[in-house]
Order: sequence, then structure tokens, then C-alpha cells
Amino acid sequence: MEIYVKEFTEMRKNKGMTLEKAAEILKDPLYYGVMMVKMNDADGMTAGAVNATSDVLRPALQIIKTVPGISVASSCFIIEMPDKSFGANGAFVYGDCGLNPDPDAQQLGAIAVSTAMTMKQVVGYDPIVALLSFSTKGSAEHPRIDKVRKATKIAQEMAPQFLFDGELQADAALVDSVAKSKAPGSKVAGRANVLVFPDLDSGNIAYKLTQRLAGAQAVGPICQGLAKPVNDLSRGCNAMDIVNAVAVTVLQAVL
Repeated sequence: MEIYVKEFTEMRKNKGMTLEKAAEILKDPLYYGVMMVKMNDADGMTAGAVNATSDVLRPALQIIKTVPGISVASSCFIIEMPDKSFGANGAFVYGDCGLNPDPDAQQLGAIAVSTAMTMKQVVGYDPIVALLSFSTKGSAEHPRIDKVRKATKIAQEMAPQFLFDGELQADAALVDSVAKSKAPGSKVAGRANVLVFPDLDSGNIAYKLTQRLAGAQAVGPICQGLAKPVNDLSRGCNAMDIVNAVAVTVLQAVL
């Protein structure tokens, strides 16, 4: 505790942190756990069964911060579809579905890269990333579509090793016959296994509809973009939800 208090005080001294304040704050197991990760005494943290998401992520953002080059932390869900003909043998990663209500183009591009990395590191498939919209390749014009186009270019520049394309409607991203009509020549359209949503409304609605109507298994929310793994549980979680979150945290820590 003494080592953690000194380190936390030093980290937050520009915010007016004192040894006394730090000692009090680190009595909270969420702050203490994140300091364990920061100081390499633990490889990751899973929490939130009795805490709000904001309480779990606040110490992570203050202490661990985001990956260099990634401007924003975000969340995603791993989706396992019963129909194996879509995605990567039925597997998808949806982002952001739980954290950023209305990301700007820079943030959306970073979310796309983080979600691609989750597909590669945790699920184990090469990411094929569609940035979704209500337009496909200029079929409509609107400032919200412009945001998705700009985010696509940002993601391509940030992570040229992955395939990104946008703006794409969901059917163009998923169905080959539609892709050939709406987005001929796209390396992503009709093949996407990572779906990036333009805002939290669409992302949250989409994963819940997929889970409830299509009978898919949804694992998450998974936190991504942090320099070290911290994952948040729902306060309604069951034992298997905790096991899944721990398993994801392990994969994020070792890869």
C-alpha cells in the first residue's frame, strides 16, 4: 500500500493529490486493483459485479490510460452467431456498444482500430472491418455519413495492416450479393466480421437485437483501447459472464 500511495500521489500531483488523499482513495478495491495492474503486480483486472461501469473505468482511465496512438477507450461485444455462414465462421466483434455516445471522426477511427485489434487478439481471426452507416458509397449525403467516411480514412492510416471500408450499410457489409451491387470492388463488403457503429444508439441496439432475435451469444462488454486490460461486468452478471470476462482479460494480457 505504501508503494502504491506514493506512486499514485506522484501520478496525480498536478491534480492536487496528496499522500493523505491517495491513501484514502486506494482503500477502494477498484483503485487498488488498477494500481496492481499499473505496477505489474497483476496482468489485468475484471470488476463491476457490484459496481457501476463509470466506477470501474474511472480509475483505469486515470491510472492506466489509453494505448499510445489511441485517443479513446471503447467497448465491444464478441458475437457468436448460430448461422456460421456470416462473419468469421459465425463470429463477429461489434463496437462501440457501451461507452461512447456520439464519437467524432477521430474517435470513431480509433474505435475501429481497437475493435479490429480485439478480433485479432481475442477471437483469433484477421479483422475485416465495416464502418456502418445508412448509406453505402455515396448512396446518400449527410454530415453523419461524412463522419463515417472520415473515420474510415483515419482507421486505414492508423492500422494499414487491417482491412477497413466505409461507409457501408449493414446488408452491403454482410451479404455478398448485395455487396456486388452496392459496393463492387470493396475488399470488405460482403465479408465483414467486425462491425463498427457510428454511435452508441445503433451499436447498443444492434447487439441486443442480434442476441435476442438471432439467438446469438454475446460476450461483453469488453473494454478496449486501454494500455493494460481492465474489463467491466454487468451488475446483472452470472457466473458464466464472469468466467467469459476473465478469459477475455487473460487473452488481452498475454497477446
